[in-house]
Amino acid sequence: MDRRLGLLVKRYQADKRVVGADLRNEVRRDTWNDPNWGWGNDHDLNKALEEAGNRILQTDPDMLVIMEGINWQGIPTDLTSHGRPTLTPVATLSNTLVRSDKLVYSAHFYGYTGPNHTGATGTGETHDPRYEEFTPEQLARVVDDQALFVTRSGQHFTAPVWISEFGAAGRGDADTPERAWFGNFTDIMVRNDTDFAIWPLVGWTDANGTPQDNWAMVNYAADGTRLGVMDAGDWRATDWYKLVNAPGRSGQVAPTPRWNMLNLDHADYNVSAAMLAKPDWSPGNRKGNCPDTQRLVGLGRSDSRGLCTDAGQPAKGAGAWTVVTDERYVTGGDWAGGYNKLQCPDRTFAVGYSVNGNAMSALLCAPAATALPTTGRVLWFDHGDNRPATGGSNASDWAPGYYKGQCADHEYLAGVAYTWKWLHYGVPDAVLCRSLV
Repeated sequence: MDRRLGLLVKRYQADKRVVGADLRNEVRRDTWNDPNWGWGNDHDLNKALEEAGNRILQTDPDMLVIMEGINWQGIPTDLTSHGRPTLTPVATLSNTLVRSDKLVYSAHFYGYTGPNHTGATGTGETHDPRYEEFTPEQLARVVDDQALFVTRSGQHFTAPVWISEFGAAGRGDADTPERAWFGNFTDIMVRNDTDFAIWPLVGWTDANGTPQDNWAMVNYAADGTRLGVMDAGDWRATDWYKLVNAPGRSGQVAPTPRWNMLNLDHADYNVSAAMLAKPDWSPGNRKGNCPDTQRLVGLGRSDSRGLCTDAGQPAKGAGAWTVVTDERYVTGGDWAGGYNKLQCPDRTFAVGYSVNGNAMSALLCAPAATALPTTGRVLWFDHGDNRPATGGSNASDWAPGYYKGQCADHEYLAGVAYTWKWLHYGVPDAVLCRSLV
């Protein structure tokens, strides 16, 4: 698989019309097995998409990586668990790539399906509502919960969303609920300036000029005659013009700070291109490494998750990165009396960490290009969350159900304190945050 994926990426690497790779279309349950998001097993779509995306970016760093959520889980009966998660799980378990700016999420919506409806009629049909049965307000909430929430700025999950499939039967169709849904859904996309691909684009007509697929936007006859959505008789034309003529952002978009989570729930989480090229820096332990453009800014307590950011990011300097496993670099006095401490050497900042179980094992520290301030504060989170009002977590949670400590956007994480006393089991209790300015 590695070789074939690499060959495919290299085939199109010089063709700048190929801008991205959509990794997998509409992942659904098969007869016996369900896809999941974050269980760490062979059916973990979250893990599989990240592995494929990082392999692609290691071959072609300019490629966009497009990830679609789970299209269907469970058995569609009223007595069994079932649903269409789409991107909802991303709210608490997002994806981080070696190039964090190359991730695009995608989702599919059709009026005859629903958040818990397969779209079937008869066998496989449940009594859950279809998207076309929601009011405009309900539909807007559902689409936001399943996809568009990902575009909220400044969160660990923030990324563009592409509606890579939607559509409706056009010419000759008299399905009133579907027509209403199409109008309501295109209104949502206009309001959110959402990028899209409609299904399908091209079809064909029979000898009498009748479309063989009235979902197609353009139909061609054998003699080349074209019949399209903009020709008379296709009810979708009004909504189509509304969609394509809507004002929206264009041109180059200014970069904004990013926050990305590290997920050590089941295994190493190495999204540093620099560290992927090096030997294991903490053998026998699970490791999390931030993307090379980011630094570690937060840790979860008892769940081994972390948060990275490039907000105010100091430039990395030349020289080796330092693995810290003891207190030899502790300076400025005992900033967490009675606790074990891992502290980066002066003029370095934390970019990774390792755990054994959930107990702290080591910090990974990268050198800064210039001297960093050594004044700062100790931020405790052993009795509750301690996060800033800004910075990747003010409207989201990157370690649900666990206490978290997170330095402010203008700070760098310089150390971690932990203890084995009082049944704390070596999990992080405090971080040392030092100012960047």
